[in-house]
Amino acid sequence: MTAHTEPAEGEARATARPPLVRELLLVAGLFLVYKLGRQLATGHTGEAIHNAHRVWDLERAVRLPGEGSVQSALLHGDTLVHLANTYYATVHFPATVAFLVWLYLRRPAHYVWARRVLATVTSAALVLPFVFPLAPPRMLAGTGLIDTARVYGPSVYGPPSSDHLSNQFAAMPSLHFGWALMVAVGLIAATRSRWRPLWLLHPLVTLLVIVGTANHYWLDAIVATAMLGIALALIHRPRLTVSTAGRGGAAPAPAEDKILVGAAR
Repeated sequence: MTAHTEPAEGEARATARPPLVRELLLVAGLFLVYKLGRQLATGHTGEAIHNAHRVWDLERAVRLPGEGSVQSALLHGDTLVHLANTYYATVHFPATVAFLVWLYLRRPAHYVWARRVLATVTSAALVLPFVFPLAPPRMLAGTGLIDTARVYGPSVYGPPSSDHLSNQFAAMPSLHFGWALMVAVGLIAATRSRWRPLWLLHPLVTLLVIVGTANHYWLDAIVATAMLGIALALIHRPRLTVSTAGRGGAAPAPAEDKILVGAAR
């Protein structure tokens, strides 16, 4: 039995981890599409401001908390608001890349699943600014919100009229939040540690940061969550394996998962 099992596990291991060069090109392409796609949806300033007023009024109509309350908490000290701006500017891409690299090396089957989910959400998110351009709350007059990155630094955006690297009128959905939530969901799904729910702190902090810095509305995060939920429903995750569960200290996975033992190593 052992002699027959080991080759099967070796085959599972070989097929579960995709070729590295191909994956580097795919992931690089995903980030490139993210940047270029948002840039293509520019030139809708008037409509974006109009939609911003509509979103703001809708949030007040359904009694969502005011974004200003989160910003007020950040503005209690220069250090806190500076940390929030730094988190917004520096964590988004590196955390997602680190997540994908770890899955690729340690949980190849989960890596393929996570990459597909992220690609699906990102592709869908790039369509929305074409049909619903949206200015962020920091650009909306009469809200009392300030552009914390411009005032306290660091800032990743220049004036909208001269910013050729990003589309500042693509606030909805918030891929900052959508990707952060997928990182947490993916790590919770791929591990068995009793502490794994703590990964949810990443999207929680991200949510408070994007709202408190006036870069996004609550609805931007809600829409991103809905899009991620649809992608997760359509793209089924692999089950954890016996060896993976054993390393995490949890109960072994069902017997039918043994075929993936090698893939999870």
